[in-house]
Amino acid sequence: MAHAADAPLSEPPRRLVRALGETYGEDAAGAWLGGLPDTARRALGERGATAERVVEPGGRSSVVALVRLPGGEPAALKLAPPFAAPALEREALAHWNGWGAVRLLDDAPDGPGLLLERLRPDVSLRSLPEAKALLEAAGTVRRLWVEPPEGHRFESVAERTARMAEAMALHRADEAVGALVAAALEAREALLADAVEALLLHGCFRQGKVLAGDRAPWLAVGPEPVVGERAYDLARLVRDRVEDLVAEASGPVAARRRVSRLAGSLDLDGERVRGWTLFRAVEAGTRALAAGREREAEPLLEFAGWL
Repeated sequence: MAHAADAPLSEPPRRLVRALGETYGEDAAGAWLGGLPDTARRALGERGATAERVVEPGGRSSVVALVRLPGGEPAALKLAPPFAAPALEREALAHWNGWGAVRLLDDAPDGPGLLLERLRPDVSLRSLPEAKALLEAAGTVRRLWVEPPEGHRFESVAERTARMAEAMALHRADEAVGALVAAALEAREALLADAVEALLLHGCFRQGKVLAGDRAPWLAVGPEPVVGERAYDLARLVRDRVEDLVAEASGPVAARRRVSRLAGSLDLDGERVRGWTLFRAVEAGTRALAAGREREAEPLLEFAGWL
């Protein structure tokens, strides 16, 4: 993958291939992946960019290549299938304009891919000790919580979680997880009944989504933008490094303390953070079960049970 004229991304990261198939279906994923080399060539050619390497293992809904622009400036090119809503990611990044998030370098809504400032893809907040990582994460996500742009197309937390709830409800009769599912669905209904704000959120904020940069020490990447209350955006962060929590005897206490500390550091209602954390952990756990990933589901559901 040395030149724009080559056939880059002929072999996309295996994690991406597997995740796209599981999330969007083998047919849709296969069709997009089959056209990826041509899409990459066009994206590079339209910008006069030269590709250096693909970031591995990469994400679960897109592929990122480190590139050089015609003047030699470093950048990153992100390619995602249309069903992963890259247009909405572009809209959110343009609105943040580099405030707390990676900066969008071009605004070509009709062109392929997102051209982004280059960060350090191998250095995320997960490289820091847990306490320091959570402190930096809180400082980063706080910057992203702004009023959404006029006429935006982002879905609401209510809309997004309605789809999640529908899938989760299929597990109500499951003896092993039915009680947790019922509790999570009840928590969602209560939280939506008195929703308190409608801000632009990252949507999938966690330590691995915050990378080291030159313009700022830490910047968020990979938003799945949604409009709703801030507590929703902490729910994924709370369960970061869940495998470590489950392995410790103090895991239940540590999990509840994390909810309290994150909520307190950002002036949020701890019960609302706990409720959304419960819902999103159970949703992720039942989704993993449905895909046959029991080893991934078990710590998520155990964590949810502590809340």
